[in-house]
Amino acid sequence: MPRGGRRGPAPRVRHAGRARGSRAMTVTSPAVHTVVKVGGGLLGRAGALDLVVEALTAFRTGRRVVVLPGGGPFADAVRQMFKRIKIGEDAAHWMAILGMDQYAHALAARIPGAALVDDPLGIAEALQTGRLPVIAPYRWLRAADPLPHTWEVTSDTIAAWLAGALGARRVVLIKPIHSEGKKLVDGYFLRSLPQGVEHLVVTAEDLGQLDVALREDRPPDRDTGRRTG
Repeated sequence: MPRGGRRGPAPRVRHAGRARGSRAMTVTSPAVHTVVKVGGGLLGRAGALDLVVEALTAFRTGRRVVVLPGGGPFADAVRQMFKRIKIGEDAAHWMAILGMDQYAHALAARIPGAALVDDPLGIAEALQTGRLPVIAPYRWLRAADPLPHTWEVTSDTIAAWLAGALGARRVVLIKPIHSEGKKLVDGYFLRSLPQGVEHLVVTAEDLGQLDVALREDRPPDRDTGRRTG
């Protein structure tokens, strides 16, 4: 968390040569090593987001990381509307992803050295200039439409899909806290995680583990798994 004064808005990385609505968006250099999903539930725990921002700022230097926002209260608002006025799963799916875009703006504004991006070219440009890309995923997901439109698909699964799309080797999910009796990831996460991609869950109460999770010279060693088939 920045101290000692207000920062201006995070720069938005754009690429003048790309065509709006293009479906063929790929990037090979610089490669992304780790996708970090920052859970929206952190907003409901006092001080948790501040700790995550400080940890990301401390541990990201020299590491090829992209940040994906969760849904949190933005997705919760869509759930309530889904129940009250019967908007249907298609509308709810895209509205919830637009909620992730809102959280992306908040994260990019809070994390020093962050850049708000919305496609692989923006990610590459941010990394090439030493910034931390925070992706607002709606535009990319709307063009590709790769996942089922169901509440069983959350930002966990989107992080797994993003890892495959970017050729990342690891997915780190930052959650508020481990909850007894609740699944750590959504039901589609492992189905969407590419073969050989590691995954790790880090809680807001153990953010020192984030340093291990972001290392590129060794695999994470706790609360982890690897998709093998």
